[in-house]
Amino acid sequence: MLVSGKDILIPAFERRYAVGAFNVNNLEILQAIIEAAVAERSPVIVQTSEGAIAYAGMEELVEMITVAANEHDIPVVLHLDHGKNLEVVEQALDSGYTSVMYDGSALPFEENAANTKRVVEKAHAKGIWVEAELGALRGVEDFVSVAERDATFTDPKEARAFVQATHCDALAVAVGTSHGAYKFKGEAQLDFARLAKIHEMVTIPLVLHGASGIPHELIEKAEAHGGEFGEAQGVPDEAIKKAIALGIAKINIDSDLRLAFTAGLRVTLDEKPAEFDPRKILAGAKELITKVVRAKIQLFGSSGKAY
Repeated sequence: MLVSGKDILIPAFERRYAVGAFNVNNLEILQAIIEAAVAERSPVIVQTSEGAIAYAGMEELVEMITVAANEHDIPVVLHLDHGKNLEVVEQALDSGYTSVMYDGSALPFEENAANTKRVVEKAHAKGIWVEAELGALRGVEDFVSVAERDATFTDPKEARAFVQATHCDALAVAVGTSHGAYKFKGEAQLDFARLAKIHEMVTIPLVLHGASGIPHELIEKAEAHGGEFGEAQGVPDEAIKKAIALGIAKINIDSDLRLAFTAGLRVTLDEKPAEFDPRKILAGAKELITKVVRAKIQLFGSSGKAY
């Protein structure tokens, strides 16, 4: 069933588990996410980026996700991920989304806050949850200087001022993760001391973007069938658990789904070269995504939390 963001993120924040937010681009990915959440009896956030909307269409995605959500009795949030364009955000508010993210993180503090407040006012009038972002995920590496880290990462005092000024419902923070499959050189270096301070100063659910683990077994499977991924590195499970203990209640996963899809597709095309039924070709990709989502749900601690 389709619900508001507050219906699943407030309980997660209060009870110290996190809810996975999984990006959708097509039917098979959506089916895999919903099947995994149903199997785990977990709440789930299904989200679409502006790129997914350009690819598949907002109306088409909303209809597809809404139908899938309402076919089951687990709580499902339909979320707009990284809405940078205010027109797209406002369109989402009128199109059936139950949660939106306005991402003004690349803007000066004052402009980001003003735009976020505008979105919050319109969204709250419709009962829609709003996530905002402060700080920037730019592929920060282990050896970045302190000055560069401070300029990029979320400042705890600014976070408090931002939340007070905008009344946003959740805040995405930059503490060392990054988007894509190549997050780190060497071991992951998340700034947990910074996250702890933000959690101390901000009393709303925090969000971790760029949190895919990039499982080596998926890389090996894809590369065994022609893929090339080089030194891809993700966020380890122990770091995710520690982040949840420090206030992270929503965790975004996209790259792991793409990797699973690619690996499953490569295996099928390589091992069954005569197959030309797209439903059968995509079956292996869907199966791998379901496994990945179930593993993430278990890691985040949301299994059995559906009501």
